[in-house]
Amino acid sequence: MMDKGNLTQEEIDILLGKGQQPEEKASFRFTEFSTETNEQGSEDSLNMGLLLDIPLEIVVELGRTKKKISEVLELTSGSILDLEKMAGEPVDVYVNNKLVAKGEVVVIDEHFGVRITEIASTPF
Repeated sequence: MMDKGNLTQEEIDILLGKGQQPEEKASFRFTEFSTETNEQGSEDSLNMGLLLDIPLEIVVELGRTKKKISEVLELTSGSILDLEKMAGEPVDVYVNNKLVAKGEVVVIDEHFGVRITEIASTPF
């Protein structure tokens, strides 16, 4: 090893390629991500296929309200909760608890859906 800036003869020989290289203790393997070309012709630096199968939780919030515990305990079948939003107001769409869009409720073949009307460029 170096002692106060001086190299040993063995270290000089290794640097010049004349001596034996020290045994490698770890080996590394680098993997290249494949690049894909999109419609504009630019290359993506990551393979988006790795991300496309990650599940996300999507929640559509119709509205909110606050009630006391005593009021919640009085709820029965047929009870009506008055929400803070008016009928026809946009609903909020959350992805993993982040507000990402607003939309309107639609009914398709007896199922509810949401038509996205606004995408959040910054949090609402």
